[in-house]
Amino acid sequence: MEKRKFKGAARRVALVGIAAAVIECAKLALAALPNIEAVTLLVALFGYNFGGAGVLSALLFVCIEPLVFGVGSWVVSYFLYWPALALLFMLLRRAGVRSRLVITLAALLSTLWFGVLTSLVDIGLFTGHFDNFFYRFGIYYTRGIPFYIAQLATNAVLFPLLFRPLSDKLGKIIKM
Repeated sequence: MEKRKFKGAARRVALVGIAAAVIECAKLALAALPNIEAVTLLVALFGYNFGGAGVLSALLFVCIEPLVFGVGSWVVSYFLYWPALALLFMLLRRAGVRSRLVITLAALLSTLWFGVLTSLVDIGLFTGHFDNFFYRFGIYYTRGIPFYIAQLATNAVLFPLLFRPLSDKLGKIIKM
């Protein structure tokens, strides 16, 4: 009995590490293309299919990021956003959601939230005061709109096309 527990725990640890590595590699592979990303798809897939291990893989991914890119205000946003995204998709799976439309809408709304969150964190961390906060936020957010559009377009294409087939493949891997 103890060997089974260890074997299962060892597999979960390996799964978390491999999933985090896949996310990081996908991010690095697409780094030359501004805001064209597969991280959202992968984090959502791992949260949806691996549950808590998917959330941990998102957290590990966030821990790796500052080692690669250094520390900036974005680290705060990443620690808030990526594990929460994995958790959202884990909850969608537990709720029995399989609709391509609902999953894509969840991804697109989450992507919109990412832009708002990063802007809020950047304005809140670097201004030191809160007068005219929403005015400054509006300017800061507006400046990033072309990048948010690229993220939304990427996810609007990737999620309807790839989420279900990749999720099915991951389900088969889990059963093995």
